[in-house]
Amino acid sequence: MAGTKLIDDVFPWPEGKRTAVCFSFDVDAESLLHLGFRDEADNKVVTRSEMRYDAHVAVPRLLAIFRNHDIRQTFFVPGWCLEAYPEMVKAILDDGHEIAHHGYVHEMGNKLTPENERYWFERGTKAVEKATGRKPAGFRAPSYGFSRHTLELMIEHGMIYDASMMGHDVPYILKHPRGEIVELPSQRALDDWTHFVLSRDYNWLISMQTPENGFAIYRAEFDAAWRHGGVWIAVWHPFVTGRLSRAEAMDALIDHMKSQGGVWFAPMDEIARHATAARKDGRWKPYIDPMPYNAGVLPELAERM
Repeated sequence: MAGTKLIDDVFPWPEGKRTAVCFSFDVDAESLLHLGFRDEADNKVVTRSEMRYDAHVAVPRLLAIFRNHDIRQTFFVPGWCLEAYPEMVKAILDDGHEIAHHGYVHEMGNKLTPENERYWFERGTKAVEKATGRKPAGFRAPSYGFSRHTLELMIEHGMIYDASMMGHDVPYILKHPRGEIVELPSQRALDDWTHFVLSRDYNWLISMQTPENGFAIYRAEFDAAWRHGGVWIAVWHPFVTGRLSRAEAMDALIDHMKSQGGVWFAPMDEIARHATAARKDGRWKPYIDPMPYNAGVLPELAERM
């Protein structure tokens, strides 16, 4: 398809592929409920049943879809969920998928003191290590709650990628005075909460989309990534996209992606390692985003407001 070149920072996908795809899932289960309603969670029984759908129904269904298509992907799982659902964890690992860091009880780092953010980050890290036998390679900030301290924590704990940001259409680098990591970005259009979640408990009241409408957006974003060499990373949740009609639509979307050819389906740690190797041998000259962006209130605002 002829047209204007829309991505200047061309990324060298492996083996001549045109794009990379990761159907990443945030397996939050009831952690959201316990965090948001600490003293009431045990009495929000219906919502709890909805969240438990993650582990008991949706994740096994998603694993079956991935097995059918012979692809391995990434699951971001809070540490509490790793401990609460060991059989689910075993099933994910047995199928060769990556488990990555997603906090301990879905806490938002940018709502915590630096000391508390460190405590929960390290507790989540230890939970991943215990469940998988290895340190987590990457992190996604729960509810996008990435603080100005989070990157430093990730570097300190030896992580190689983040999956929280939305600053490009291809992988790029987050640079901190203490080091660098690969950013594997997504966008809100690829988050299933945007299209399919309606919850009075969470005060998330939207006009819910049909699978056809929601997945039309996912497909349009994939088709554009395929044409221009971008990366396509879903930020999905098993209790949302693992429901029957959406799981069917997901299965069909994978068929469409495969039919296009030139698509690299990979877990995010493999994408990050490929990016690191490509940069080292000079095939990739990434956009570099220095962080933190700024500390405190802008001086211009402090003067008058």
